[in-house]
Order: sequence, then structure tokens, then C-alpha cells
Amino acid sequence: MNIMEQSKTLKLTKVNEILQKKPDSSMNLLLISKDFSLYDSIKKSTITSNWKIFFDRTMEDILSSVKKHDAHVAIIEVEKNRKDTIALLKKLKKFDSLLDMIVLGESFSPEEVMNMINHGATDFLTKPFKLRRLEQTLKKISKKRTLRKETFLLEKKLEKKYFFHGMIGKSPYMFEAFSLIENIAKYFTSVLITGETGTGKEMAAKAIHNLSLNNNNKFIICDCVSIPESLFESELFGYIKGAFTGADKNKKGLFEEADGGIIFLDEIGEIPLSIQAKLLRVLEHHQFRPLGSNENRKVEVRVIAATSRKLRECIKTHTFREDLFHRLNKVEIHLPPLRERPEDIPLLVRYFIDRYSRQFSKELKGISRQIQKLFLQYRWPGNVRELENVLERASMLCKKEFIDIGDMPKYLQDFSPSAHEIPFINKERLSTLDELEKEYIAYLLKTTKHNLRKTAKILNISRTTLYNKLKKYDLEH
Repeated sequence: MNIMEQSKTLKLTKVNEILQKKPDSSMNLLLISKDFSLYDSIKKSTITSNWKIFFDRTMEDILSSVKKHDAHVAIIEVEKNRKDTIALLKKLKKFDSLLDMIVLGESFSPEEVMNMINHGATDFLTKPFKLRRLEQTLKKISKKRTLRKETFLLEKKLEKKYFFHGMIGKSPYMFEAFSLIENIAKYFTSVLITGETGTGKEMAAKAIHNLSLNNNNKFIICDCVSIPESLFESELFGYIKGAFTGADKNKKGLFEEADGGIIFLDEIGEIPLSIQAKLLRVLEHHQFRPLGSNENRKVEVRVIAATSRKLRECIKTHTFREDLFHRLNKVEIHLPPLRERPEDIPLLVRYFIDRYSRQFSKELKGISRQIQKLFLQYRWPGNVRELENVLERASMLCKKEFIDIGDMPKYLQDFSPSAHEIPFINKERLSTLDELEKEYIAYLLKTTKHNLRKTAKILNISRTTLYNKLKKYDLEH
């Protein structure tokens, strides 16, 4: 196991220990010094009532000594060369960031004190010192560790409050969604989840399943965007042997697979009108007919549907059945776009950075202030999914403790709030509607790395319509 892996293991152990120990339980104190008499006098003092004292003369293998004695606090007697002390403090802090370090020496200038504090020193003892001074220092450290424990416990409570079955948020919009999911999960027959792409509709569907009475049964996902129009019927309802050329055996559809459980129809607005009628029959009569069969089959399935489209407008354009909409929309759970809940961005950033720090074995502490400001100003057209992708990329590239602007994709490095609030073609006149649309589509293509499916989703239009607009505006794709 290398030093980095040892450090991570030790840190997790210490965090768990802080969470579990009582404030008055004994902790381990390691003295690194050439003066054994100092250790002997500390050992005989009242300090030992709350501390287990260990002694080591060597500086060469100090990491092993810290690990061997499971030290919570280390007293390090420094030599005249203070540069070596700084290097040692940095080494120990990297190995165990929770270790408190007391520096012991002849005298310290204000500059030296600040330098050592910046590199991890907790306190200083000037030789000769009285044991009472050491005892006061250790009491102060004990209080700090108790406070650290309370902070950890508070953070765990906050996480429990703001983390809801994989979903994260503390905005009123998200609390409303969490409450609605919790209230309807045990009783629903059909639910419609609405929201822009990337807002977490699949996570909401999984939360409903986890809280439902069917949570031990199947949860089948149907991505309606990925199914060709000609295959919708066979995918949803299956077929029998001989139904068409190549059908050499019976095949179950997704509804039959989900029998007794839940089916999640993601982007239900993509389902063709001809299939919508058959889907309505399943919802109303709990039966379907496989392709090529003359017999109906019974099925008990709860349906969760999701869409980034505005289905009421689709009804007006006769691309979505009104009766199916009302059948699905017994309960609507709307997930707001990320730009409407900026208070959730710090929570999400912390969650994703913690995840990718572990995944990439890095010691990432957060994002710079410049990035914090950028994240709150940016509109996030791809919502939470876009934020996650940005932070995953940045976590891979980051070589420091804090993610900075250089770790961002170029479109965010070049982002200027004033330039994106109201697009202008030039300074002399406002843009026409077509010019605005062309600029926005070009921007989305850049954001999605020319992924036409994602771009069409964000625009809430079909891919055919997107192709026509790309041709109209002469945009490369």
C-alpha cells in the first residue's frame, strides 16, 4: 500500500473514530524528541489521565511511528534547520490531515510561526516549557476535536435532510418534489414527471419505486428516444413466433417483463400516435396484445412516464393524445431546471467532487471562488447532468486541491454572463428571432459536443425538426 492509500485509509479510520469516541475518552500522544527525560516527566504528570503517551527518537521514519502508535497528536522537537521542519509538517499533513501537530523548539520568530501554521502546525511550545502549558494546549486540542465531531454529525444530519433517495436539493422546489414523491409512492397507478433534460427525472422515478409497495418487484426502464418508430410495438408488447420474417421465437415485451412491478417510460412524448392508443388500452384495461397474436394478455403494471416536452402543446399540434395525457397525468411531479434553484448548486458540487475524489484517488477539497461565481452565473442548459459531466472532467484534470478555471471545458472558460444574458448580433441593432434561434442552436451544439439527440431534447423538438433548422441556418453538425 503506497503513502496516498495509507493516508486515505488512516483518514477514514480517524473520521470514524472522531464520530464514535466520547469527548472524555483517552487519545494517543506521540513525542518525537531526542530528550527522553522530557517524555519521562510528561509520563509522570496528570496529562496521562486523558492521554496515552508514546515516545520515539527517530525522525527518519516518522510516518511509520505515527501509524504504529495511532497518534492523534504529535509533539515534534525541531532542530535549528527550520526548512526541514516545514518539509516534515507538509509530509505529515499529507499523510494524515486530521493529525494535530505541536512544534517544540528554542524560539520562533513571527514569520516562522505563520509559515509553520500554514503548513499544518497546530500550536507551539518554546523550550523550556512548563507541563501546565502543555496541558492547556492539549485541552484546547481536545475541545477542537469535540467540535470537529459535532461538525461531522451536523453534516451527516444535513446530508440526510438534503439527500432524498439519490436526489439532492434544499430549494423549495425540490422539497416540494420530495414531499410529493413520498406522499404518492405507495398509492399511485400512473405518474407523469416533467422537466428539462438532465434535471433528474429517472432519479425521481427510481425514488418512487424505492418508496412504493412494489419496491421488491421489477423496475423496467424504457428509453423511448432510442427506439425506432417501427419497433415500438414489439418492444413494448412483444411478439409471437412467426409474427413477421425473422420472428423465430416468442419475445416478451417490456410491459410483460414489468408485470407486478413498475415500468418507466422515459421521454414518452417520442411515442408514435399509433402506439399511444395501444398504450392507453393497457392503462385503462390492464391488458395488451403481442404483435401477431389474436389473444389479449393481462398485466398489472404501474406506469411512471417522463418528458422534457410540453405535452399540452403537443396535444394542440396533434402529436400527443389528450386522453393518454390525462390518464398519465393523475399526478404530475415537476423538476425545475438548475438555473431556477441556484441554492442547490453548492450541495451538488460537493457531492460530485466527493464522488470523483474517491473514484480518481485524489484529495480534492472543492472549487475556487472564481468557479463558484461562474457556476452561479451560468445558465446550465444541460442542468444537473451537465454539471456532473463538467465536474467529472475537471476532477480528472485537476492537479491541485481546488478545481480552478483551467480545469473547465473551453466553453465555460470563455463564458461571459453579459454576453449570454441577451445575445446581440452587433451593437447597432437587436437580433431578429431567427438570428437568436440560430445563435442558440449553435451554442447548444457546442455545449453538447454536436450530439444532435441531446440538442433536440434541450430544444424540446424532434430530431427531424432539428435537421431542418440546421439546414435552414447552414449550421455544421
